[in-house]
Amino acid sequence: MKFLGDESVSRQSVNQGSRRRVRFRTGLAVLGILAVGGAAGAVVAGSTMRAEPPAPKYNSLARKVGPIDAPGRALGLSRVVIQPGAKIPLHYHEGTQVSYIQAGTLTYTVKTGGVKVMKGPGDDGKVVRRIKAGQAGKIKAGQWLVEQPGTHHRAANKGKGKIVIYLANLLKKNAPPSTLVP
Repeated sequence: MKFLGDESVSRQSVNQGSRRRVRFRTGLAVLGILAVGGAAGAVVAGSTMRAEPPAPKYNSLARKVGPIDAPGRALGLSRVVIQPGAKIPLHYHEGTQVSYIQAGTLTYTVKTGGVKVMKGPGDDGKVVRRIKAGQAGKIKAGQWLVEQPGTHHRAANKGKGKIVIYLANLLKKNAPPSTLVP
């Protein structure tokens, strides 16, 4: 015995069940795609972050344009922090610069010119080593050097801790702290 409307109720139940299964499978597929995409994005982001250490951070602490006996020059004092893995590209300074390594060990490479690595107080400093054109050397905490305009050099932090450098310089009045070598 059939009642009026039984067929339509059965068809509605079957159609609703089919729709639910399709929605469920579609939802699972979307979740799978998001999970794979998210994991791939995390791998790419993670490898990018490891490949690019932060750029060295330069902070000007003091600057005087036109000090006595140095017209057209600027006398400056600054602090640079170099994180592990960071590099400073080939450059030079448009004047004289004294660099004191307060923390860490700097790998310093000279392309042209040369520097004396010193240790001890200013006027009584002792030469630790010389780094000539084509050579690289390590400059440790407590050591310092004097850079002249003809010294083209680069530097890197190949250690595990940050490097802190204090710089005192007498540059041309409008010169940047360093000039990149093309």
